[in-house]
Amino acid sequence: MQPGDETKVCTSISKKLDGLTTEKSKNFIFKLHSHLRNVNDKAYEPHILAIGPYHRDKNSVKMMEEHKFRYLKSLLECKEHNISVYVSAIGEMEQEARKCYAEPISLTAPEFTEMLVLDGCFIIELVRKYNMVHELTKKNDPIFGRAWMRASIRRDLMLFENQIPFFILCKLFDLIEVPNNHSRLMYLALKFMRKIFPGKGCRSNIEKSSNEIKHLLELIHISWRPLLTMLDIDDNTKDGQRTWRFINSATELRNANVKLKRSERGSLFDIRFENGYLLLPPLYIGDRTESFFRNLIAYEQYFGDAFNYVTDYVKFLDCLINSPADVEILCRHGIMDNWLGDGKVVSNMFIKLGDFVSCNGQNFIYSKIFECVNAYFERRRNRWMANLKQHHLNSPWAIMSILAAIILLLLTATQTVFSGLK
Repeated sequence: MQPGDETKVCTSISKKLDGLTTEKSKNFIFKLHSHLRNVNDKAYEPHILAIGPYHRDKNSVKMMEEHKFRYLKSLLECKEHNISVYVSAIGEMEQEARKCYAEPISLTAPEFTEMLVLDGCFIIELVRKYNMVHELTKKNDPIFGRAWMRASIRRDLMLFENQIPFFILCKLFDLIEVPNNHSRLMYLALKFMRKIFPGKGCRSNIEKSSNEIKHLLELIHISWRPLLTMLDIDDNTKDGQRTWRFINSATELRNANVKLKRSERGSLFDIRFENGYLLLPPLYIGDRTESFFRNLIAYEQYFGDAFNYVTDYVKFLDCLINSPADVEILCRHGIMDNWLGDGKVVSNMFIKLGDFVSCNGQNFIYSKIFECVNAYFERRRNRWMANLKQHHLNSPWAIMSILAAIILLLLTATQTVFSGLK
């Protein structure tokens, strides 16, 4: 360095250090980091509906802007409100809402407030109308008249980057319905979103209060995640002390006489292993399933606690599925309902869902099940029984042949015994 450069560097660093704050960041609406996004960026992009500032300029979402204004108009007419009531209330919260976004927002205060009012009122009017959908069929509502549009809206409302703060929805709901009745807002939102869940388990009773919920995606995650008491988790897993290793694929497990069976109990996450049977609840696979899982996994990557239920469940299926043949086995046993048709597409989806995803190995919720399955898998007797069933007892004729051979052997033995007695 030249003379005096050292002083310049020290001054530059000192200014940057002085600019740092020890105040805890209030950001909770992020843009996804590139490593996770680049695996399948389309899974995080809205199809028709932009909520919040990150995707509002995309051409694909322009068609819904008119519907947002139509819903706002119907809301104002129904409640006989003036728009100034909403704008004034949300305007007071504009700065607080802006701080929730991790990325810089180029919108001015009036533009940002308008966006919050428009998007928030659209969501509230949408879920309110869905609760009285049978009355709307007569009014020719453009959204409720098209099933594909409702399905796309559900998908877009739960995208990681496509969110507004939940406290904005609560404030607007206070003005539209009874104040502080946020449990009803959560009920209506979950009632509308329930059809996007690929398996059982969505609960209406949420253990968190509305002021603890960040956005709709978190509400969906909270409503779907199971209670620890409902899962087969022991104290070693809860304390992060259990050691485990991955299980084999469905095809390999079948070759070791592990029997896969559909289970109707509990939620999608309630997987059990009992007496050689691996019991899994049914999973629906459709066009929006990958996006659903990816955005919930993204939520857990940023906000996950000790147990990441969705990430662990997907990791479980990633172990079971290594090929289209594994998908076929799961479908044959009623565990997977594949509406994508192609088993290769489904297998590739689950193989890639775990790319660049950090898994909390110390608190993996299926570690006990993995341990039990692996112990069963390694018993030589189980492999011998599986081999016997697959290669020698795989048809009625084969079973009859073996029975005939056994009977012949017994008759021969009996004849030999009687011959010896004479």
